[in-house]
Amino acid sequence: MSTFNAPRITARSIVKYTLVTLFVGCLVLYITFQARFLITGPEITLIHEPASVQNSPTVTLEGTARNIAKITLNGRQIFTDQSGYFSEALVLENGYTIATITATDRYGRETNVVRSFVYTPTSILTK
Repeated sequence: MSTFNAPRITARSIVKYTLVTLFVGCLVLYITFQARFLITGPEITLIHEPASVQNSPTVTLEGTARNIAKITLNGRQIFTDQSGYFSEALVLENGYTIATITATDRYGRETNVVRSFVYTPTSILTK
């Protein structure tokens, strides 16, 4: 007759497996938390939304950009400070102008913010 020796479950082995499970769980949570920037991709937020109809020939676009490698305004590269803040002047043509801010991250993902402006000089308004 053969005897089967079942492994003994001790308090020490329960504590050991519990600690290993907690460590692995915390490691997975930490990696997921740190990867959130890689998962979300580039983000652009305009701080001040300029009016669509402008009487001035220039408008300033201000905002913040996160998780970016490159940012452009109508295809022209612009720059941010260390906190991601940018402020860029845009010269408006008579009539309709479209401003496109494009941010690209290091993996090639893009996000765009498109705003349209109508420039009406004050001399036209007063006539």
